[in-house]
Amino acid sequence: MLKLSFPNYEFRLKKNDEKRFIFDEIRKKYIELTPEEWVRQNCIKFLINEKKYNSQLISIEKKITINKMVKRFDIIAHDNLGKADLLVECKAPNVIINQKTFDQIITYNKVIKSKYLMVTNGIIHYYCMIDKVEKKIRFLKEIPNYR
Repeated sequence: MLKLSFPNYEFRLKKNDEKRFIFDEIRKKYIELTPEEWVRQNCIKFLINEKKYNSQLISIEKKITINKMVKRFDIIAHDNLGKADLLVECKAPNVIINQKTFDQIITYNKVIKSKYLMVTNGIIHYYCMIDKVEKKIRFLKEIPNYR
């Protein structure tokens, strides 16, 4: 797979009927290895290994309802109280991150109410903090380590 701008991680891979699969440590099963899944799995390793998020507090691709429409978020990392701490939107490396991508994560966050947001295509990462007092989104140089 394509080299991403995350540290190099080891993954369990397998091939079945010409399709490639990657083992997802959070969901405890093999998932078809698409370009977006490659980014998601690298991001999960980054959050656990570099940012010290507890793997047991991470949720992957769960359904949420927004305006009566069912959507799926990519990654949520929760705090010890179960509240969303970080919401991540992953795109395939060939997808350009644009305003539409930010609109998507902001719409999801109206329901999820996470303090931090991350948008990544594996090559470029954007980090934001939701300032509820000033009702602004502040861009950050990096996402803080788990507190």
